[in-house]
Amino acid sequence: MNALTPDTLIRNPQGCTVTACVDINADADKVWQMVGNFAGFHHFIPALERIEMTGTGVRSVRKKFFKDGENVVIEQLNSHDDQQRRMTWSLIYTTLNIGNLWASMEVHKTGQGSRAVWTIQGEPWEGGPKALPGFQAFLQEFADGAMNNVRNLFA
Repeated sequence: MNALTPDTLIRNPQGCTVTACVDINADADKVWQMVGNFAGFHHFIPALERIEMTGTGVRSVRKKFFKDGENVVIEQLNSHDDQQRRMTWSLIYTTLNIGNLWASMEVHKTGQGSRAVWTIQGEPWEGGPKALPGFQAFLQEFADGAMNNVRNLFA
């Protein structure tokens, strides 16, 4: 019998990368208060009913419940830097067709306000390379919608 060795399902995804970027006429620190709040994404993602947190800070875990009553996403906060206004997180579990997923959120000062950037790198759980174009379109639409909501909340 072979000995067990360390393994994990959490790894860097190999599928696709999408970026949603919005310029906002608001102070970067105020925008960061919204998008940098790992427990507060339901404020700008209308599909989310609520978020439950376990722990605080890096290594904390959030469970996102969707309004459809069927879907959930569980993610872990990997890094969080309020001074640089950036954070990263990874997927642990979901009912959606998402395999591995890594994401980051950043807010930068601009001459007229700020720029919020959400980057997602992910791969579908099922369907392989054939599913990638539809999966990428799903991620892009989701991220663009959320970031447009952020901009609208500061309008």
